[in-house]
Amino acid sequence: MFSLLKRAPLAMLSLLAALSFAWSLPAYAEQSESQVAQREMTQLAGADFWRQVRQGEQGYTTSQFPEHGTLISTPGQAWYILKEKWMSPAGAVAIFGSIALVTMMYIVIGPIMLSAPRTGRKIKRWSRLDRALHWSMAFTFLTLAFSGLMLVYGKHFLKPYIPADLWGFIIMLAKQYHNYIGPIFYVLLLCVLVKWWRKSIFRKVDLHWFMKLGGMVGKHKGSHPSAEFSNAGEKALFWMLIVVGSVVALSGLVLDFPIFGQTRRDMEMSNLVHMIAALILICGFVFHIYIGLFGMEGALEGMVTGEVDETWAKEHHDLWYHEVMEQEKQEQAVKPVRRVEGVAADEQTS
Repeated sequence: MFSLLKRAPLAMLSLLAALSFAWSLPAYAEQSESQVAQREMTQLAGADFWRQVRQGEQGYTTSQFPEHGTLISTPGQAWYILKEKWMSPAGAVAIFGSIALVTMMYIVIGPIMLSAPRTGRKIKRWSRLDRALHWSMAFTFLTLAFSGLMLVYGKHFLKPYIPADLWGFIIMLAKQYHNYIGPIFYVLLLCVLVKWWRKSIFRKVDLHWFMKLGGMVGKHKGSHPSAEFSNAGEKALFWMLIVVGSVVALSGLVLDFPIFGQTRRDMEMSNLVHMIAALILICGFVFHIYIGLFGMEGALEGMVTGEVDETWAKEHHDLWYHEVMEQEKQEQAVKPVRRVEGVAADEQTS
């Protein structure tokens, strides 16, 4: 038994070494294939030829493209290194970090619960068109995010473990979906802007909301600071979606339609801008999804049914709640007048 215990660390070390070796095999195989291809091209055309090409030696072609004479774009290596060695790891850290942060918020801080019991009385908050627009945008954004992440990270987490034909089909499907659905996202973004921009204008009350951190954390937790139809957090999320989403959409259109004279530098810059803006949106909507599903009692009900409980409206959007109540009082005051006028008209007719 004692000898087994002595050998246990060595066995664990061997196992870890084997696992590390197995994990590195796919990357090593890709690197080996690239090196073999480069050696074969060098042998086929000659070392002097490839040296001249890398140094920017112009060739001859009948193409009218602005960079028609450039066979290999040497500055493109800087873009590749920046994308693969820096942007991709940083993006993964940002996404998993956002998920870890909201998980810690749920464990440490907990969800925002209603301070008073529900009354059972429902108040109309979202129309059917509002909900259709919201869920169309949500579905489009999430599927585009998933397909985009597959294009960036799929070769690390999926490709080494499935057959090559299946991987080729998946990545082709992700690419085509991303290319064709991307412009639809921009159309929905414009619809969202037109539909909800009036409800997202910042006012003085929003500054107080931010100062109390929305009543979600710290000494102000549970205080339910005043808010209009949209609170300050929702307004900030809305304008982030519009501004950053426009950057994502426009840079995506540059990549989608490389037929307007874009050079390789233009495409590389658009690709980096597209990645950075998309990561900002993904991380931002991790928090939005957390609040809707787990972080606030009753938050999802309004966008599912279109109605919210009176207690929820009074605590989270009190200014809007008072506007609705005042409007109902005015409507009820008008109804008796109309009824009396109708009765008087009937008497005169008779």
